[in-house]
Amino acid sequence: MTVFSVLIINFVSLKYDIMALHEIVRRVTTHVLHEMKLKGEKIAMLTAYDYSMARILDEAGIDIILVGDSASNVMAGHDTTLPITLEQMINHAGSVVRAVKRALIVVDLPFGTYQGNSKEALTSAIRIMKETGAHAVKMEGGQEIQESVMRILSAGIPVMGHLGLTPQSIHKFGTYVVRARDEKEAQKLVEDAHILEETGCFGLVLEKIPASLGQKVAKELKIPVIGIGAGPDVDGQVLVLHDMLGITQEFSPRFLRRYHNLHAEIKGAVQNYIQDVRTLQFPDEKEQY
Repeated sequence: MTVFSVLIINFVSLKYDIMALHEIVRRVTTHVLHEMKLKGEKIAMLTAYDYSMARILDEAGIDIILVGDSASNVMAGHDTTLPITLEQMINHAGSVVRAVKRALIVVDLPFGTYQGNSKEALTSAIRIMKETGAHAVKMEGGQEIQESVMRILSAGIPVMGHLGLTPQSIHKFGTYVVRARDEKEAQKLVEDAHILEETGCFGLVLEKIPASLGQKVAKELKIPVIGIGAGPDVDGQVLVLHDMLGITQEFSPRFLRRYHNLHAEIKGAVQNYIQDVRTLQFPDEKEQY
């Protein structure tokens, strides 16, 4: 090997060392997410429920797309995530998968498809994977769902956990306030996080918990920890797309940053269209045959 060849190899190696891992991968996988955590690179995650939005997110470079059961709220208009069915989640997930070339796609197992019945949990997860082409499923809960997690993992299906505020348990808690403020609940959350990691989950979402607790869990776990209202010291962040774009207006928790006000922009555009139609300004001469 010549000196020139060695220099070229070293240059290429240095280039890829400097570049962020998420910028050079063609497809984000669970292994890539693990490597991002090891390198200290933050993971960006957003929800999507349809082809058009998912395509935009993927082109923008998002790392993970969550087909969340929040579709029950933002797409179907329900007050909680409980009503959405497995069939509806499969329909949303299939649309997202057809749009995405790079991001890892995680699908929420909806309420009633895995709690208390590990065989049903496996059947639900298999349906999602086979009928949508998604890459992983997400489940809410800790020790109480361990058997379901193990059964799903035994089929080779990656699982992401979810602790803290768990919207599918809203009627149990009766409120959406911050979870794990007291020592007993915080200790239970830490124990559940370790149980999920030891069982084989590739990642974990922490929702609406004290920032100090989010930092503690992220430091103790080897798997990536994604926060939504869990402070800045976790391994990544996730938001509901419709919330961060300002399409929804009713939901305004402290952790939500609105990056746009599409509600006002879309409403204004529709009002301009209505005005143009009624005043014969649309279509004009260039917009007809």
